[in-house]
Amino acid sequence: MYHHPIKVFTAAPCCTSSTVAVDTIMLGIGISPFAVSVVLVAATLLWLLRRYLAGGCCYSKARLDGKTVLITGGNTGIGKETARDLARRGARVILACRDLAKAEAAVADIREDTGNSNLAVVKLDLASLASVRECAEKINREESRLDILINNAGIMMCPEWQTEDGFEMQFGVNHLGHFLLTDLLLDLIKSSTPARIINVSSLAHAYAKMNWDDIQMRKGYNKRDAYGQSKLANVLFTRELSRRLRKIVSGVTVNAVHPGVVATELSRHVMKPGSLASRLISLIRYTPLVWVFKNPVQGAQTTIHCAVTPELLNTSGLYFSDCAPKEPSQHALDDDAARRLWDMSVEMVGLI
Repeated sequence: MYHHPIKVFTAAPCCTSSTVAVDTIMLGIGISPFAVSVVLVAATLLWLLRRYLAGGCCYSKARLDGKTVLITGGNTGIGKETARDLARRGARVILACRDLAKAEAAVADIREDTGNSNLAVVKLDLASLASVRECAEKINREESRLDILINNAGIMMCPEWQTEDGFEMQFGVNHLGHFLLTDLLLDLIKSSTPARIINVSSLAHAYAKMNWDDIQMRKGYNKRDAYGQSKLANVLFTRELSRRLRKIVSGVTVNAVHPGVVATELSRHVMKPGSLASRLISLIRYTPLVWVFKNPVQGAQTTIHCAVTPELLNTSGLYFSDCAPKEPSQHALDDDAARRLWDMSVEMVGLI
């Protein structure tokens, strides 16, 4: 049986006597009842804040026996926790990753934890269109079905790097690599209906716009703007793909998700190494102060919700946060921009 990973607070039956005991102890060391009350109130408020920051939860107990899932970047962070959850539900889970050693280690951990041996690894470097094509060819050749595709992998606020094919790294990895992978796997996905595609975006899309005149940001690179643009592209891609799938009555849905502010390796490029800001981020990530962020299990909940919840079987083209539909930015609702991005992406990845 699937057990939800986030504990729900319930008051102990003996909370009154416990409070009295604590009060007695505190008084015994010279602390007043008022101070005790302040401590208890503060602890309660901190717990409520932490529970709020944890965000929404996927409560569905749906099983995925007989279904196949492909997760990009499934070897770490929210991708790994998503893979763990879906494996626990009985799915065949394929981790598409750049680092095969880390992917195999993740598979071993998930297999031991869930008892599900139906796990596999496939090589995928989203910064290489050739690697994307090789991955898709292998999946199409070896898998008889693909029920759920989760485009989870990403890179965040990296230096001004380029992909193997000369694209700005964040746009190339976060959008173009997944755009091509999805297109190449779409026939297999359609043959497995009802099927779902989930694109992991970010709230960062709301503070971005498409830089149509310089999509690669060659005239002035800004890592935050580039990241925001790539996440906006995820939502626009979701919107246009959903429109095209509805047009052909495919039985395939596609939705975008914001996982929340999560303490994972994704933030490793955010600050300059050794800077005060970088040291502060490390302090927050690797000490008890991490409670201000979601942990990877909590960050995976919205992705899991969109992947398994039966009520979402016919829901498509939406943007989810904390396991609920949310309104994306006005730029993300621009159908003309969605079509323009689609046409541009087709040309850039060589699908013409």
